[in-house]
Amino acid sequence: MSFKMVFLTPARSDTESMVARLQDSVPDAEIVVADDKASALRELADADAAFGTLDPDLVAAAPDLRWLQAPAAAPPAGYYFPELIEHPAQVTNFRGIYNDHISAHIMAMVLSFAKHMHRYRDQQLQAKWRPIAGEGVHQVFLPESSALIIGVGGIGSETAKLCKAFGMKVVGIDARWEMPDVNEHLDVASGPDELDAHLPEADFVILTIPHTPETEGLFDATKFQLMRKDAYFINIGRGMTTKLDDLVDALERGEIAGAGLDVYEVEPLPSDHPLWAMPNVILTPHVAAEEGRHLGERRYQVVAENMRRFANDEPLINVVDKASWF
Repeated sequence: MSFKMVFLTPARSDTESMVARLQDSVPDAEIVVADDKASALRELADADAAFGTLDPDLVAAAPDLRWLQAPAAAPPAGYYFPELIEHPAQVTNFRGIYNDHISAHIMAMVLSFAKHMHRYRDQQLQAKWRPIAGEGVHQVFLPESSALIIGVGGIGSETAKLCKAFGMKVVGIDARWEMPDVNEHLDVASGPDELDAHLPEADFVILTIPHTPETEGLFDATKFQLMRKDAYFINIGRGMTTKLDDLVDALERGEIAGAGLDVYEVEPLPSDHPLWAMPNVILTPHVAAEEGRHLGERRYQVVAENMRRFANDEPLINVVDKASWF
């Protein structure tokens, strides 16, 4: 079946090369690149599919749209709005392509906290020879430690596998347990209603969840107060899931031992934010999956497979529950 697909720019830096490959590999598709909103409004009028980000005007201009490919695994806040949710078009995303990159970033933080590598790096820059042992800061012995992973999709499952390789006990919290191998590397699998019961048990609390209406502001003062004073908090999912002011308060009061963040409520993180000056905090600027090796090819493969399926009227992969945003 032939169909028309509109690529909305700017979508991604690799869109141009992807379009050229897709046109060769999916000959049934008429691929059009819309360079501005005016051309997008015109081209979407008879489009069957699209790639990129829509707004209410563009949704209204696309009555025949049946498939929209989101440009990310978890697009920024506002991507899913009422008009798009109500539109009959299916939305697919890029979940699954970042699993190895982001799980490695998480483990880099876990290992840094376990062996104080971030603090030794600070001392190295000051030419200080000062063992941290004896200062009341313990090292975490990973084979006797536990990780609580909130969000056990592809990234969380890969993180669980790496944690198990270090001998850690792994507890997973997830709202969706129909995924075929989600329990493979977990010692305990629970639903979101059991999160509070597990928080006091974990050495590492790791968030990989997307930003949804249910997860916005999930980690606030009440959650940090449930954690152990020697536990570490890591957020690598989306910044809007964690209230930074509450996290700062928890760190200043010694309610938790430290935090590792790659995502933030406000990005970039303001230069005068108190988190920058905290020695027990590791900050990276939303780079856990920043153009890692093979990601361009993986994006292409997802889109090409879905274009093939769309042309043959087969079920698409990576379909999103639009009302839940993931």
